[in-house]
Amino acid sequence: MLRVYETIVAAARQKRFYAQFQVPDTPLGRYEMLSVHIFISLHRMKGENSVLMPLAQDIADEFFKDVDHSLRELGIGDQGVPKRMKKLARMFYGRVSSYGTALDADDKKALATALTRNIRPDLEFWPHAHYLSEYVFACRDRLANIEDSALAAGDISFMDADEMMLASIDSTKEANEND
Repeated sequence: MLRVYETIVAAARQKRFYAQFQVPDTPLGRYEMLSVHIFISLHRMKGENSVLMPLAQDIADEFFKDVDHSLRELGIGDQGVPKRMKKLARMFYGRVSSYGTALDADDKKALATALTRNIRPDLEFWPHAHYLSEYVFACRDRLANIEDSALAAGDISFMDADEMMLASIDSTKEANEND
């Protein structure tokens, strides 16, 4: 399970998110990107009869342990951590709801809107939300193609944001050349 969680964290820390997509490279910005990747993973593993439910629970538990540890590293005292954990848990489950609704409806625009609201609330329009929405949908599709047994064995992988961005630029150029 630890390997799965480490893969999720590594995916959330891809440099392109912070350098080009303008996700704030702050504790909150990193929390948001980790939340997105935890969401993608849990969304794939959901289902009442899923053999992946124990893994999904382990991932959620590890995520909240990680958040607790991060708060303490930031200097939040023992009395302040539970209050902040409740707030961050509410934030996370609110995101799971809005991201899940958009993903289930195949609504990339709604997902981009939710990502903007949560990751860049300081912006009315976040031009990179579209790319991040495309990335989330591509990751969903990639994870859907991995067998449950492979996921349960720790075989999880996400899209490479650099490759996706280059492919997106190439397809945009191609579309413009054909106009």
